[in-house]
Amino acid sequence: MSHDPRQEWLDRLSNEIIVLASASPRRRDLLDHAGIAHEVIPADIDERPLAGEQPAGMVLRLAREKALVVATRLAPQPPRWVLAADTIVVLDSDVLGKPEDAEHAHRMLRRLTGRRHRVVSGVALVRTGLDHAWSLAVTSEVTMRTATEAEIRAYVATGEPLDKAGSYGIQGEGGRRFVTEVEGSETNVMGLPLDETRELLERARRELPALERARERQATP
Repeated sequence: MSHDPRQEWLDRLSNEIIVLASASPRRRDLLDHAGIAHEVIPADIDERPLAGEQPAGMVLRLAREKALVVATRLAPQPPRWVLAADTIVVLDSDVLGKPEDAEHAHRMLRRLTGRRHRVVSGVALVRTGLDHAWSLAVTSEVTMRTATEAEIRAYVATGEPLDKAGSYGIQGEGGRRFVTEVEGSETNVMGLPLDETRELLERARRELPALERARERQATP
């Protein structure tokens, strides 16, 4: 019988519900598709970048803060995993967030089409009762074809870009109309790199017993 690491991972999660510290419907869909039971408790934090902060550093910080904020709202028992993520679009050195309105979305897409950009996600895991976050950053490269003004305006008119970083959704019309290549994790571009998240949870599970023992020693007078 062949060994399937992913199925083994899912089997271990079958009796455990992960808390997703995000209201993103795309992240919920990705976890549903992966068969990972979860509940949603959104984190409400200030997501503005710090002065001089680099993209990878920013998404890591925000993911950790989201996970830790939600973990502190939960009782330490029974212990639970809290998962958080933050995703940004980077063109040259500019971070492109969600558009303010349709015109802003049009301007973003006019910059992105015909070019290559990066999508950077930070992912963090926190175990309730522990003041510790496991985290990683994942970068994917996305290439878009050249598009006319009419094509961009027709896409913006669908309403899809208005709640998405970079003003497009790769899993929807934005991907079908404009994206020609993704180098790296495609689920990262959707908002949660699933393979890397699985690996992060595996690492956290391996390291958890040592952290719990250290915490117990510190608590012993």
